[in-house]
Amino acid sequence: MTMTLTEKLLTRASGHSSVKPGDIVVVEPDVVLSHDNSAAIWEIFQQLPQGQIKHPDRLAITLDHAVPPPTAKHAQNHAQIRQLVQAQGISNFYEVGRGICHQVLCEEGVVGPGLCLLGADSHSPHCGWLGAFGAGIGRSEVAALWATGELWLRVPDTIRILLTGKLRQGVTTKDLTIQLIGQLSSDGATYMAVEFAGAGISSLSPDARAVLTNMMAEMGAKNACMVPDAVTWDWLDQSLARTRPQDSEERLAYFRESALYPDADAAYALEHHIQLNEIEPMVSCPHTVDNVKALSSIEHTRVDVGFIGTCTNGRLEDIASAAEIVRGKRLQRRLVVIPASSMVLRDAVEAGHVATLLDAGATIGTPGCGPCMGNHMGVLAPGEVCISSANRNFRGRMGQRDAEIYLANPAVVAASCVAGYLVHPSEVTGGE
Repeated sequence: MTMTLTEKLLTRASGHSSVKPGDIVVVEPDVVLSHDNSAAIWEIFQQLPQGQIKHPDRLAITLDHAVPPPTAKHAQNHAQIRQLVQAQGISNFYEVGRGICHQVLCEEGVVGPGLCLLGADSHSPHCGWLGAFGAGIGRSEVAALWATGELWLRVPDTIRILLTGKLRQGVTTKDLTIQLIGQLSSDGATYMAVEFAGAGISSLSPDARAVLTNMMAEMGAKNACMVPDAVTWDWLDQSLARTRPQDSEERLAYFRESALYPDADAAYALEHHIQLNEIEPMVSCPHTVDNVKALSSIEHTRVDVGFIGTCTNGRLEDIASAAEIVRGKRLQRRLVVIPASSMVLRDAVEAGHVATLLDAGATIGTPGCGPCMGNHMGVLAPGEVCISSANRNFRGRMGQRDAEIYLANPAVVAASCVAGYLVHPSEVTGGE
C-alpha cells in the first residue's frame, strides 16, 4: 500500500504496518506538548486513577502564553506548573523568556523528522515543517496522554499543495498562506492533512517554511507537513549545536534514521498547484482569516498599532525584514516586536536589528506569545486598528472586541507603522 507522509508518520506512531484515511488508530506520541495551560491539565489529571505521569520524559512544557505573568493569578499558575514539573520529573521544561512552545521545541530538538507530537495548542501542526506529525488536541486528551501514554486518532485524508517558482521580492509565505486560506476558506482543510511539496520549497528558508505548516491550523487542518531536505538538515545541525552541544550529533543521527518520505504514487484527496511568483502581498481583513484582500486594494486604511511576533512570524527573518523597512526612519504608529524565542532575540541583537527597531521607536517584548491571545504586552483599546503578523484576527483576539485586526507579513506591518496606514513596503523604502 502506498502512503502519504502523514500516513507514514501515523503508521509509525501507531505501530501498524500501514494505515489509510478513515482508519482509527491508537498512537503513542513521542512528544506531548502543553504550556501555561498545564496547571489546568493537572487538575483534570488528578481526577484520574493514575497518580503518576506514565512517560514524563515525553512531556514538554513551556511557559509562553502570559510571560512574564501579568497578574498574580498568572504567577500562581506558573508556580503550580513548576511544582508539577519538579514532582513528576519532567526534564523538557522551558521557563519564562525561553520563547513560544512551537519555536522552542524545534530549536531544542525535542521534536524532529519522523516524530509524532500531540499538543494542547491549536498551532501544534507547526513542527510539520521538519517532517514531523503535529496536531492540536484538548486539555482532557492531554491529561489522558499523561496517564496512559496513548490516544486514538482518525487517519486524515491529505491535501497536497504543490509549489513551483519563487516568491517575488517583498512577498513571503505569510502572503501565500493568507491567499490559500482565502481561496479554500477557514474550514477548507477541516480534519485533513496538508502536505507541501514541489520544487518551489527548495527556495524557501526554514523561517519561511514554518509559516506554512503553522498557518494551516487556520484552515482547519489536523496536521501539516513537508519532507526534510538539505535545508532542513542544515538548520537542525546548526540549531542542535547551539541548544544541546553535548549530544547534537547523536540527536541529528537519530532524526536522520527516523525521517520518513511519502511514496511517489501516494493517493491524495485533493491537489492544488501554486506558482509562487504569482503571489502578491495579501491581507486578512477583520474579523476572519479568510476575509482576504490584496494589499493593493485596501492601501491607505488607517492603522493605530502594529504587532510583529507569534509562533507564525516572530523569527529572525521576520524581525530582519521589519528592521530593514524602518532603518533611518521614525515610526508614525506604535510597533510592538516580540521575538518567538530567546535564540531569535539573541540573534536579532547581535545582527543589530533590535537597535535599528529601537532607534525607529519600536518596543521590544519578552519572547513569548505577547498580545496574540489578548493577555498583555500590547492589547488593544476600543476602536483601534492593528496590523499584525499573527495568525488570528477574530473579534476580541487581542483583548478587545471593539477593535479591528488585519493580518499581513512583517514587512507590511513595519511599513504601515512608518506610514500610519496600510502600505506596500516599497512605498516606504522608495522601491529599494
